[in-house]
Amino acid sequence: MEFLYRNRGTKLQEQTEKQNIKISVRNLVEFILRSGDIDNRKSRVMQAEAMQEGSRVHRKIQRRMGASYHAEVPLKIEIPRENYQFVIEGRADGIIKEELITIDEIKGIYMDLSYLEGPVTVHLAQAKCYAYMYAQKERFAPDVQMGVQMTYCNLDTEEIRRFVSHYTVQELADWFLGIVAEYEKWADFQYQWRCKRQASIQKLEFPFDYREGQRELASDVYRTIYRKKNLFIQAPTGTGKTMSTIYPSVRAVGEGLAEKIFYLTAKSITATVALDAFRILGGKGYQAKTVLITAKEKMCVCEEMDCNPQNCPYAEGHFDRVNDAVFELLQKEEIFTREIFLEQAHRHRVCPFELCLDTASWADNIICDYNYVFDPNVYLRRFFAEGTKEEYLFLVDEAHNLVERARSMYSAVLVKEDFLAVKKLVKPYSKKVAAELEKCNKILLAYKRECEDYQICENISNFAFALMRFGAAADTFLQKSTEFPGKKEFLDLYLKVRHFLNMYERLDEHYVIYTQFLENHSFMIKLFCVDPALNLQECLDKGRSTVFFSATLLPIQYYKKLLSTKEDNYAIYAKTAFSKEQSCLLIGDGVSSKYTRRNRMEFQNIAKYIQKIVSAKNGNYMVFFPSYRFLEQVYEEFFPMMGEQTDCIVQTTGMKEEEREEFLGEFEKERKHSLVGFCVMGGIFGEGIDLKEELLIGAIVVGTGLPQVGQEREILRQYFETHSGEGFDYAYRYPGMNKVLQAAGRVIRTKEDRGVIALLDERFLQWEYRRLFPREWEEYTVCSHESVSNVLKNFWGGQK
Repeated sequence: MEFLYRNRGTKLQEQTEKQNIKISVRNLVEFILRSGDIDNRKSRVMQAEAMQEGSRVHRKIQRRMGASYHAEVPLKIEIPRENYQFVIEGRADGIIKEELITIDEIKGIYMDLSYLEGPVTVHLAQAKCYAYMYAQKERFAPDVQMGVQMTYCNLDTEEIRRFVSHYTVQELADWFLGIVAEYEKWADFQYQWRCKRQASIQKLEFPFDYREGQRELASDVYRTIYRKKNLFIQAPTGTGKTMSTIYPSVRAVGEGLAEKIFYLTAKSITATVALDAFRILGGKGYQAKTVLITAKEKMCVCEEMDCNPQNCPYAEGHFDRVNDAVFELLQKEEIFTREIFLEQAHRHRVCPFELCLDTASWADNIICDYNYVFDPNVYLRRFFAEGTKEEYLFLVDEAHNLVERARSMYSAVLVKEDFLAVKKLVKPYSKKVAAELEKCNKILLAYKRECEDYQICENISNFAFALMRFGAAADTFLQKSTEFPGKKEFLDLYLKVRHFLNMYERLDEHYVIYTQFLENHSFMIKLFCVDPALNLQECLDKGRSTVFFSATLLPIQYYKKLLSTKEDNYAIYAKTAFSKEQSCLLIGDGVSSKYTRRNRMEFQNIAKYIQKIVSAKNGNYMVFFPSYRFLEQVYEEFFPMMGEQTDCIVQTTGMKEEEREEFLGEFEKERKHSLVGFCVMGGIFGEGIDLKEELLIGAIVVGTGLPQVGQEREILRQYFETHSGEGFDYAYRYPGMNKVLQAAGRVIRTKEDRGVIALLDERFLQWEYRRLFPREWEEYTVCSHESVSNVLKNFWGGQK
């Protein structure tokens, strides 16, 4: 792999002496022309453009136009500079080729069009850019007149309103080149920084001695990127998967195969590990801008997150100052964290979260939550809104988490009682909106009467239509009324309705619609995204390659099927860096966590196993249970057994961050005897924690981790039984075993670790579960109360 890099590096330098600095028309005009305040009182509701439904409206309008209308015309203009080509590109919604050539820009929006006095500045600017670019392409003379048409469509009513203006080619040229001149310092920075970055990568070596299998793993990642494929990696703990994916990705950027790396995580702890990896490469000479995106609520400087100039001093005039704040920051730093953004935001009086997102536009590496790439409500529009494929690399850490996260992102829920509550709040201010809410409520009431516990719905078009009418009435109302009592509750419901309608547009055979009574006796309707693969693939298609990796990506075919629709994805099983002698895998015989066996005798049986295991050697242990209730029942039996040589701590529901830290802190204290932590599988201590060497010497997993039987689990079971004949596996067994593997993975973290993994459920002896064991679990010992002590005595070598 190193040889391949060096050979290609020389060739690359020869090929890229004249680089292309690219930007989309949309991003150019939005960046240069933005000004004024951040104001959620308007933008949260009347988004400048509704991306989810925009393409549908575009196609509908385009089909209605005559033969002279040419839709979706790609346009590009190259502006030569001394060292690089400045490339601006985009796609005109329509070009009307009549006596007067007219550029048509279509925008689908949520607002009453009668309140629109003229085109939005940045929308008109996009159309003017396309007009000039088309004029240049066709070599029009400076005095030729061109039409620029803005077509606005209300997404609820499909009402259309158009604004037409005329410009000579010379007027368009003067305006366009002025915009380009304002952007030139940013393009210069981009070129100069890219040269530094690429030069630094050419000499970059892997920062450590390769562990066993690590060189091959890094090579596999590089080959995947080179071939524009996706890769699924089952990477056991200790393989160094973070650096093994980041380093070859950086080298691929150095070879011109990609331009930007997105490192996607589910938890802040893994984001920190990724940031450290980029820092290590920086210490070896790598020059790159790396941004860690922190959640908005953790960045906000106000007591309440209310983004408008009335409630936040940083919101007032934010867009007038933010570009200068970003440019200054880019000259000073290479690693951008929450603390750096807060300091710069205070200095320039701008929103730190928006500053973070704007800085990310210029970053080489972006570390962020899955949401920023996949969630239709949160994704980074500046990178993904254009719908075009870019040279992005997606590194998806702890990828096993993405299945359930994606189901949540692409599902939508509405609760009947919310419509009634908001109706009461808004009725004094708008009888029209109240009436539309009542219509929605009546339809839900009819669904409620048909439902005993839960009900699958085949068609809810009447409800969707009622929601659209409510949305249209709400838009008109909000145009008139900026503040009123209960506005927060009104907006919350409004945004849930918008999300519901957006997901309704996605409905296909991968969704199930159902209604259900909730525990508090309220009534809900849900669009449940059972199989998120198609929705995720739309996002993956916007990049070059994706690498999914986790220590628990088994069975890999399950994840390949639910995270991507591609049939030619690669999959590998990375070699473990650990020896068999480091761990002792036990399976308890004659013990079960089945519901039918949950009685005091079985709880005592489990408690006795735990007592025998922790008595074999003094140290720190974690015991994982499928539920808090089960944990408590076993703990009650274990407590009288544990004696003076054992301390015990118990995870509780809803632990705050300080309580979590205090819990983990107990494992770092010096002790003369054993500590046993009672935890739940799939919880905050079930994955992501890193207790190395003597800090944890045993993980005891009680049960197979099967999710609790419920309506959604049964919907999943029925769906996958119909589609693949693996209903129970997909709904219960695979997710359950993932929790087991995660919990067990807390023990052996480094080459110096030694520890015991005990699986307390006789179902682990069944083939259906053993086939899901990782390769490292090929050797195990079946034990009983009578034999477990001797087995562990042999493993620990008589140590106590």
